[in-house]
Amino acid sequence: MKRFFDILLVMSFAPVWLPLYGLVFFVVLISSGFPVIYWSKRIGRGGVIFLMPKFRTMKLDTPTVATDLLINPQQYLIPWGRFLRKTSLDELPQLISVLRGQMSIVGPRPALFNQEQLIRQRALVGIDMLRPGLTGWAQVNGRDDLSDQEKVSYDQQYLQRQSLLFDIKIIGLTVLKVIKSDGVAH
Repeated sequence: MKRFFDILLVMSFAPVWLPLYGLVFFVVLISSGFPVIYWSKRIGRGGVIFLMPKFRTMKLDTPTVATDLLINPQQYLIPWGRFLRKTSLDELPQLISVLRGQMSIVGPRPALFNQEQLIRQRALVGIDMLRPGLTGWAQVNGRDDLSDQEKVSYDQQYLQRQSLLFDIKIIGLTVLKVIKSDGVAH
């Protein structure tokens, strides 16, 4: 049922997100050149590594670590990078990952391949068996402001409370968070 809901939602909103996708593609290309898409190694369902696409918001020489671990993340942003991150428009290519079955609309955000502590903590409580999401319970409860332990706690709550209604609530809260730019540190 969840997979059907994901596909239905992505396809229903295609008339909205496809033109936005084209616009953001053009903005990144004009302001920073190729590559427009950044492929990030992420941990998917069952601990499998997959390549998660995002519109590139950082310069090509940026170290491959979580943004909050960079000493001065602002120095790595491309023109329009902060805006794309603040509005979450950099996440649009992940809709393709949802259609491919690598991700879901709602689920725990996929960890970077090198976030070993987060990956280990999630595996201990079974979160690694969920399909990662574009948004999740942790994202609407703090996003960049949460520690790994807090993220795992929220992800575990999601694991226990999963339902279509809970997913709809999280999607609604996500829209509000994006509009307000809540929890975006970089």
